[in-house]
Amino acid sequence: MAEAVVVGAGFGGLAAALRLRAKGYDVTVVDRCTRPGGRAQVFERNGYRHDAGPTVITAPFLFDELFALFEKSREDYISFTPLDPWYRFQFRDGRTFDYGATLEGTLSEIERFRPGDVHGYRRLLEHAERIFDVGFSKLSDKPFDSFPTMLGQVPNLARLGCYRSVWGMVSHYLKDPALRQAFSIHPLLVGGNPFDTTCIYCLIHYLERKWGIHFAMGGTGALVDALTRLMVEEGIRIELGTTVERVVTRSNRVRGILLEDGRELKADLVVSNADPQHLYRKMLPREDIRPSARLKTGTGRLSMGLYVLYFGTTRQYPDVAHHTIWMGARFKDLLREIFKGDRLPEDFSLYVHRPTATDASFAPVGCDSFYVLAPVPNLRAEIDWEIEGPRLQDRIVAALDDSLLPGLRETITDPFFMTPRDFAADYLSYKGSGFSIAPLFSQSAWFRYHNRAEGPENLYLVGAGTHPGAGVPGVLSSAKLVDRIIPSVGKTTPANLIPA
Repeated sequence: MAEAVVVGAGFGGLAAALRLRAKGYDVTVVDRCTRPGGRAQVFERNGYRHDAGPTVITAPFLFDELFALFEKSREDYISFTPLDPWYRFQFRDGRTFDYGATLEGTLSEIERFRPGDVHGYRRLLEHAERIFDVGFSKLSDKPFDSFPTMLGQVPNLARLGCYRSVWGMVSHYLKDPALRQAFSIHPLLVGGNPFDTTCIYCLIHYLERKWGIHFAMGGTGALVDALTRLMVEEGIRIELGTTVERVVTRSNRVRGILLEDGRELKADLVVSNADPQHLYRKMLPREDIRPSARLKTGTGRLSMGLYVLYFGTTRQYPDVAHHTIWMGARFKDLLREIFKGDRLPEDFSLYVHRPTATDASFAPVGCDSFYVLAPVPNLRAEIDWEIEGPRLQDRIVAALDDSLLPGLRETITDPFFMTPRDFAADYLSYKGSGFSIAPLFSQSAWFRYHNRAEGPENLYLVGAGTHPGAGVPGVLSSAKLVDRIIPSVGKTTPANLIPA
């Protein structure tokens, strides 16, 4: 049987492993973490549980497909619960805006802010649908490893105005400053600045409207456990707590991987779910890397870093939604400092996740569990996180105590945090970036890291830094792309998949 090794057990790696197994490969997954999931780890402290990675499930059919490969049903392994509202925005002036499951409800909320923007939002959603029809339906599972493929899409992208930024497109349709901010935050969910990110990513508006926003009961960690159970049932080997030092090549062809402990795993093909910046900088011989990948690696603009604060509370906050976007006093200037500055800004905006709003199992009875994320500069900025980490925790707790979570100073328990330094150390994310390279137009499609490696034969890439991009739907779609370009075992096999 042909041997395949998957490096990294994030969602892209897990999905690729399942798809390879369905194609007839003998699959081994290797990850340096102590449990599968990549950044979707789980932390437990004194009865409080915290998902460390993604907390939002959109396009649930992408998970359903993985179980259907083996004639199984996702519902038998994990339950998805639709949320409403999807997000609650809280602004500095005390106003809130609920963005939710029904179009009528969202329009009613918009009318409270600026009645004239109701029509504008309808037009924004129509434009987002047109972008979705090209960017997601037609391109998200198409390989962009040849430049003519990219050229063929230029007329469509130009017609849709994809040279504009997300902020530019949203501002074209909405006039209220708060609504502009609310409907421009989606790039931050995939590592981009709304003022720089191509409005291709406005397709997320329609994606949410089409399939909704869900929560995996038991958390994202429970979803990883469900996929892991499926993998074990189907005979996929999983080796954890093991770091891959490099990809082994000979004559510009992959032969396997070398582990830090000195072992070598032979393989007919390798799928890398590692950060492409780390892969091309540390895991491959320079002579095996094509100039296109060298250029992307040397000049690529990275996503921001992430500071994530976890804590429990000894009381509940029943009026706090499952997902809250807590908007700070500044927007454009704050984002500029996060993405381009060389120090930690004194202010912040926050994503507040309260899973106990939906699933009481995340905390002891009568208590709440929280995950609070603040976008921050990545390690390009020389921030001393030993000092700034605790300081930022105190500032965030004080800000939430004064607004969203009154009394937090007295009720908080078991707090801890992760910084970009932890992302670099734990996940080998280059410069501690939260989402690999940023979703700029100049780093999308053909300009993004290719799913068929720009290097040795038989090496394939999945994950946030590859086409089509970051976010759970993006990384799951990257595995579908790899599925498209790798032949099934027993079918006509290209010479570059025949072991020498």
